[in-house]
Amino acid sequence: MKLLRVGTVGAERPALLDETGVLRDLSALVPDIDGALLADDGKLARIRAAAASGELPELDAAGLRTGPPVGRIGKIVCIGLNYHDHARETGAAPPEEPIIFMKAPDTVVGPDDTVLVPRGSVKTDWEVELAVVIGRTARYLESDEQALAAVAGYAVAHDVSERAFQIERGGQWDKGKNCETFNPLGPWLVTADEVPDPQALGVRLWVNGELKQDGTTAEQIFPVAEVVRYVSHFMTLYPGDVINTGTPAGVAMGRPEPKPYLRAGDVVELEIDGLGRQRQELKDA
Repeated sequence: MKLLRVGTVGAERPALLDETGVLRDLSALVPDIDGALLADDGKLARIRAAAASGELPELDAAGLRTGPPVGRIGKIVCIGLNYHDHARETGAAPPEEPIIFMKAPDTVVGPDDTVLVPRGSVKTDWEVELAVVIGRTARYLESDEQALAAVAGYAVAHDVSERAFQIERGGQWDKGKNCETFNPLGPWLVTADEVPDPQALGVRLWVNGELKQDGTTAEQIFPVAEVVRYVSHFMTLYPGDVINTGTPAGVAMGRPEPKPYLRAGDVVELEIDGLGRQRQELKDA
């Protein structure tokens, strides 16, 4: 299933994109697309049955904003330097263990919402990423099979980053990762049954129409199953939590001088095979 949330900020309603591309209203079945729903097999089964029967009312998509596909996210765990080609372009050695940092849930915006360039920023960068959405409480997982069983689905994430804040201002990476609007998510949460191999997805990003990133999740140093298993040994993952799994080569930081960092007026578009497409215009904060 392709689950999503539509409507104005803070007042999104749950919806489903059916197999014919028609937007369907889920409000009569569930209050939201969130961790409580993703952990409830019975409610998910009712949604599937209603979608198959054709009984869900159609929504007029014209002029309707798409919000983040998951509400009330508990935490966002991010994996740094997780593609072989990205490590090569930045001159970094591949890590021996996953690099973990966090993003606050309030960085999440819709897939087509405005992204704000922070005040004082000179190195705002783009990063298209595969987001993993958790559907089962996961702690101390022992196998890849257990890890994948804990995954509710997948989405497109844009891990916007301010490199000067991240690298040149001391401390940890978090200050360059948690600026306002720095995690567009969506358009859909695609349930795990529709993604048989998360390591076989094309990942692409354009800036002002120019292709900048053109990679594949096959290049991940630590695959999705290993990431979920590994993270569960350091923190408990709960339904509705999100893991951003890293970005392929092609970021501004990895390019020759003068590096083409983002500015107000730029337009970024990104997509992952089967998971939909995002478009954001940048403005000054």
